[in-house]
Amino acid sequence: MSENSIFSIFPPAPTEGTITICEQNGGLVNLSSSSKPYKKPPSYPEVVISGGGSSSLTHRENAKSAFLPHNETVWKRALHAWYEMGSPGVFEEIVNSSSEVPDWVGVAAKKTLTFVRWANSLHGSIFPHLSMSNEEIITKFSDIVNWSRSPVKAFAWHPHTLKFAYALGDDSIKVHSGKSDLVPTLKHKLQKNVADLAWQPQSASVLAVACQSCVLIWHVEPTSLATRPSTSSCQVLQQQNHAPVTCLAWDPSGRILLSASPVDTSLMAWDVPMETCVPLRRLGGGGVSLIRWSPDGSKVFSATPSQLFRVWETKQWTCEVWTKCTSRCKAACWSPDGRTLLFATESEPIIYSLTFSTSIDDTSTVIGGSQSAVVSVSLAEVDLSTEDRDIVRVGGLVQSMVMDRHGERLAVTLHDDKEQVLPYVALFRTRINPMLEITPCGLIQGESGEYPLHVSFQPSFDKGALLSIIWSSGVVRYVPLYFIPSEEIQNVQHRHVAPPSLNGQILSPIPSH
Repeated sequence: MSENSIFSIFPPAPTEGTITICEQNGGLVNLSSSSKPYKKPPSYPEVVISGGGSSSLTHRENAKSAFLPHNETVWKRALHAWYEMGSPGVFEEIVNSSSEVPDWVGVAAKKTLTFVRWANSLHGSIFPHLSMSNEEIITKFSDIVNWSRSPVKAFAWHPHTLKFAYALGDDSIKVHSGKSDLVPTLKHKLQKNVADLAWQPQSASVLAVACQSCVLIWHVEPTSLATRPSTSSCQVLQQQNHAPVTCLAWDPSGRILLSASPVDTSLMAWDVPMETCVPLRRLGGGGVSLIRWSPDGSKVFSATPSQLFRVWETKQWTCEVWTKCTSRCKAACWSPDGRTLLFATESEPIIYSLTFSTSIDDTSTVIGGSQSAVVSVSLAEVDLSTEDRDIVRVGGLVQSMVMDRHGERLAVTLHDDKEQVLPYVALFRTRINPMLEITPCGLIQGESGEYPLHVSFQPSFDKGALLSIIWSSGVVRYVPLYFIPSEEIQNVQHRHVAPPSLNGQILSPIPSH
């Protein structure tokens, strides 16, 4: 398999001790980190997410117990959990406090918790994740590398403005806006085990937060001077047995918010102003672990903790099912036109693609997905020379992947078969029309010893694409990828091509019959 790996035709890897600054003239620029070459783009905030915001509490002593009296008994904590999460919360609290209860109580609680989650999943077989704690579930299915130990728990760019939000280990959320020195901090008593963030499109202020027991909707007004917005500006969206919530997705118009939990087979489609939801329920899969709404709004990809995944059309909310993956789908992204889906499973070093036919009209409910996925890229491990002719091992399993809004760059983070994240981001050039092409661009490297925790493209960068990377040191770095998008080149060519003429007379096109 390795002889077909795309890494065998990659440019040389960056030399140890260099840092990737940008893409320019078709190649990545790497400079010695000792010369401090990195300069953030103008107007972008300088952010270092320190470990100080991370929770130093043990597995059982989560943020909740830190606010409870130290002499609080396990039974009182279980009562608090009952009010917040219902019966699953009670069993979860007892399981996490097993050292404080008789052995038989702890064993019974764990078995009961497994049964409750199994029953809620509406599926006939027990999935291993159903017996995990909330923290273990989020760590397994989060986009963030090593979620339980990471200094950042979630990150999201605003779709239209230079603004982003991120969650810290203490479950507080900070919001940075361009040059502004004002950094609002969002805190709420239900804001625990934050797993995902999503800004509402077509809105300047609405931020959805995936939490342990609910979805919170913050209204963070851009003109407000408050550094601690009141919880009165926060809505709580809660649905029984829909917890923990680990993934969110807005439709591109901002009218519907989807939420997903790996222990609930229903996708929840929320009408946020009305605080109501419609469950999109299908049997099978054990839950919903990943959702991606296509940029054109026509389809939603939803993965499960099993080998099964679905693609929904958003007119009548029917879906097609794919069941032949070798393992669960771990990462996925759409092309900007919504016609190509890229995805990767947790057990193969391969990026697959599915193509979808375009709808004949706006009322069509045909999903039109190809019957089987196509192997687009092999990411198998190979030996690659560095710029100073050393040899490094590159390739592995996909951790996460994102595509820029033009559909011309694809960024992929990788890990090896021991779950160790590799210390670079693999960057590819992509073309989606007339057919999908993926070709090498290079490896993006941080400071020595750093590895990427999270990658995402800034959605409104106007000089190509801008990749933001949160490194394991807590530093957020921006890597501008300077290129002229194909659509702009085509527009320029069309503007500069004179209409055909004969003896100075403009010729009109001949109508086709």
